[in-house]
Amino acid sequence: MKTVIIGSGNLATHLSMALLRAGIPVCEVFSPTKAHAQELAEKQGARALDSLRDVSADADIVIISVKDDAIESVVAGLEHVNNDAIFIHTAGSVPLSVLSEKRKNAAVLYPLQTFSKTKELDFSIIPCFIEATNQRALGIVKEMAEKISNRVQIADSAVRRKIHLAAVFACNMANHCYYLAEKILEEEGLDFDIMLPIIKETAEKVETLSPRKAQTGPMVRNDITVMNAQKALLSDLLMIRLYELMAESIHKSCTNR
Repeated sequence: MKTVIIGSGNLATHLSMALLRAGIPVCEVFSPTKAHAQELAEKQGARALDSLRDVSADADIVIISVKDDAIESVVAGLEHVNNDAIFIHTAGSVPLSVLSEKRKNAAVLYPLQTFSKTKELDFSIIPCFIEATNQRALGIVKEMAEKISNRVQIADSAVRRKIHLAAVFACNMANHCYYLAEKILEEEGLDFDIMLPIIKETAEKVETLSPRKAQTGPMVRNDITVMNAQKALLSDLLMIRLYELMAESIHKSCTNR
């Protein structure tokens, strides 16, 4: 099947390379920045495009892996692609309807992971959530997903939105906390890498314990003396507010556990 990928960012890069390793090469890569399209296309042995009008009209599968708010305009720019093509987007919080309103064969393949181009990942362990408008589209996206991941599950748009929300808390917010910790350490000329063992232990602990049971620290105990002393070390009002909100949430969630 002639497979096209729209996008050349972090997810598009990892997904297309996983597909290539699974024997599903991409024949065309689109990015509005030609150099970005060429960078990924060279890895695929594919044609680089910087105009949606140049996407092959006889494409069988079109994977759209762009910013959430750009998906709709991308679909509108691909009206010339044959009506039997399977259109797939990769977003967690975008409903299937953004495609199905325009294309009869629409599907979603949402990999639950954080992606950076320079960080290698084992795609086979990444949970992938799929849905589609009909059995043909579902069969194709399911086959594709199962070739690159051992954890494929059907999830409709409403469920995917909740999964994505959970991921924002577990990944994006947690990573922001790492950044804030880095800022605190930098004030004393300390390297962030001293945090790596505790971060690793925290992550490994929740593989066998629920996060609620794994929680420790002064916020669990509601140790006001320690918490007031820690807040006194913060000069950033936003960080103080975050500390207080986290303290309230942690203590409430761990009460009577």
